[in-house]
Amino acid sequence: MLVTNMSSPFRGTVPLPVLRHLRKLGADIRDARRRRRLRAATVADRALISRTTLHRIEKGEPGVSMGNYATVLFVLGLHDPIADLADRRRDHLGLDLLEEGLPQRVRASGTRRPSGSGRS
Repeated sequence: MLVTNMSSPFRGTVPLPVLRHLRKLGADIRDARRRRRLRAATVADRALISRTTLHRIEKGEPGVSMGNYATVLFVLGLHDPIADLADRRRDHLGLDLLEEGLPQRVRASGTRRPSGSGRS
């Protein structure tokens, strides 16, 4: 199911599971900030973003850039797992497909291979 988020400048559609994950991430970021007893203004200043943007991150809004989410996680000392989000070792579907020996490139039917000889 796709949901249109009209409350943010992001006007595209976002799958409902993605929205749920972003909301959880935002709540987790807010909780981590509070556990560290950091004011929102302090975290926003350290992340070089506005308090409004930090508030949007803590709500899990999809229109906030991934860079801003990552920077806030860095400020909170929680940035290490970001590098492993799409790590090859965690890509079980991709590894399964690789094991099946599928071709690396799939051409659309009816497309021609460019000839390297330069002949007409």
